[in-house]
Amino acid sequence: MGHCYDNKTIPFFYNLVGKELSQHWRTKDVLVVTLGLLVCVIVILANSLVIVAIALNRRFHQPIFYLLANLAATDLFSGLAYTYLMFHTGPRTAQLTVHTWFLRQGLIDTSLTASVTNLLAVAVERHQTVFQMQLHSNMSNQRVTFLIVCIWVTAILMGLIPQMGWNCVCDLATCSRMAPLYSRSYLIFWAISNLVIFCVMLLVYLRIFYYVQHQVQRMSQHTLHSRHKETMMNLMKTVVIILSAFVVCWTPGLVVLLLDGVDCSSCKVLPLEKFFLLLAELNSLSNPLIYSFRDNEMRHTFKQVLCLPWRPRSSFTTGANRAHVLMTEVPPAPPQPDSSQGGNSSL
Repeated sequence: MGHCYDNKTIPFFYNLVGKELSQHWRTKDVLVVTLGLLVCVIVILANSLVIVAIALNRRFHQPIFYLLANLAATDLFSGLAYTYLMFHTGPRTAQLTVHTWFLRQGLIDTSLTASVTNLLAVAVERHQTVFQMQLHSNMSNQRVTFLIVCIWVTAILMGLIPQMGWNCVCDLATCSRMAPLYSRSYLIFWAISNLVIFCVMLLVYLRIFYYVQHQVQRMSQHTLHSRHKETMMNLMKTVVIILSAFVVCWTPGLVVLLLDGVDCSSCKVLPLEKFFLLLAELNSLSNPLIYSFRDNEMRHTFKQVLCLPWRPRSSFTTGANRAHVLMTEVPPAPPQPDSSQGGNSSL
């Protein structure tokens, strides 16, 4: 490790790796910032609405909803971090110092890591309750609080690691092209860490999917359980949507980061960088749509929140008690009829 260049300007590092740095506002830059800010506003408003709804409706004061509220909080923070990025990108990037550049990137890393880690926590919690045939988790509030603290501590550490020394400021030969002050080894570590989380999520939700599918197949032989089969089919659809959204939003960016980390010189990663980052940010918009807006009770609460000045406070605790789409209790399949009793069947 040679001399450190933390007193150099940002253009020095960008020119070193051959990454273009805008000197004036181009049409491309304006479009990226405009679209990015539009996404940020929607992400912030949607996730704020989820947090307020969970706080006001006492039926949502349960462990799974605390995790969903924290997911909304991480996505809200992601929207704020991306907003900061939009106001410090394009020609403004050249005006940043090394420390403010690390702050900009650290906020993005922290927010995205918190969101992904929280998604994993929700998946594991749902796996536990589904296989124990419970509607509500037996996890205590203390354990949920500890889990939420661990999520944020992990995310903050991931955001601080580059600024604490895992960068290329003192080893220019290891600088990446997508993030010119980041070491390529850190990009590999960050990408693989998130891919591992994705693989664990995939296994957890696939196990839930096949378990519910097995229950549906067994119930298809009976006519008295159509309501249960319908609720379980809704749960299966939700699982498919969750995995599809995660794959679409996250996989392209993680693969590109990994290619840049292994120094794939023939891979055209820079033209796709901003698009894939925006795609990852869209996951913070899809999360409230999947986990909250698809639920009848949550939508009912949203309407009450938006009409708050004209609604009595008691309206947040009245009405039908509906189970959240992720809180569907999977009943055991009915026993197979005893073939020794004449073979009479409900079918």
